[in-house]
Amino acid sequence: MQRPTTRLRALVKAGKFLELPSVYDPITARLAEATGFKTVYNGGFATGGSSCISEPLLTMNEQIKVASDMANAVSIPVVMDAGAGWGEPLHTMRTIRECIRAGIAGVHIEDQHFPKRAHYHTYVVHNTPLEEYRDKIRLACEQRDRSDKDFVIIARSDAARIQGLKEAIKRVNIAADQGADMGLVFPTTHAETVKTPKLSKLPMIYVQSRGNRDKRPLYSYGQLKDMGYAGCIDATFAVCIQHHFMRKAFAELKRTGDYTGISEDDFLVARKQVEDIIGLEESYRIERETVEKIYGKKKARRASADSD
Repeated sequence: MQRPTTRLRALVKAGKFLELPSVYDPITARLAEATGFKTVYNGGFATGGSSCISEPLLTMNEQIKVASDMANAVSIPVVMDAGAGWGEPLHTMRTIRECIRAGIAGVHIEDQHFPKRAHYHTYVVHNTPLEEYRDKIRLACEQRDRSDKDFVIIARSDAARIQGLKEAIKRVNIAADQGADMGLVFPTTHAETVKTPKLSKLPMIYVQSRGNRDKRPLYSYGQLKDMGYAGCIDATFAVCIQHHFMRKAFAELKRTGDYTGISEDDFLVARKQVEDIIGLEESYRIERETVEKIYGKKKARRASADSD
């Protein structure tokens, strides 16, 4: 079987639009795979939210552990939010090595300060100097080439929010010269969104920020393809949907002592689907052929002895 990095590299090389729904644990990753997605994304917001740690306080090991657990649960490539690489260029090189060892297929690296500030979530952006960002991307790419040339590095710039789109594009174009494979910026208007793929040297990923408070536009995959984007990260998708519907379900259970949102027949189906998606049928088969066969024979002998 091909390595996840090789599969992701092949998708990028072939110009396949990368559909990257943000998932936050192995079962949501496997559910996305079972639905037909060819790639999934582990975002900092999703990990920070689902763990109640928050993205700015996540350590490298905490984020990589979540992404690695997903990668071990699915056969499709997992792309991870590597934030600011957890430090300076030297630290970012270690981040790339650890991601490759963990089975992660690609990351995006941003030009935010490290440690990241909680105010990032209020769209207060703290960019590093251009030269620092350039060196970080260059050395991340050098580490990629040493460890696994198929590993995909996405250069992300948040500069559009404070210095304008021109600066953000300048940064990803410099990242292209350092060896980055793809780019990611945050256009703030529809006009900027349309211009971005035309101005960049790199295939561009769009971040679908559902629930954003700065009025960034939202688009379908088809619309983004038509504009020339190479992929879309749906950054808040799974964690916000889980929060929305679980909150309603818990509220009904607490209020009434019962839950009517899913019928008993649907629960029966859902429970079997969970068992199937985690592979219990295969476990049953192995036990039937081994320990359960022995147990069955012992049980039969005891029953025969008792009848005597």
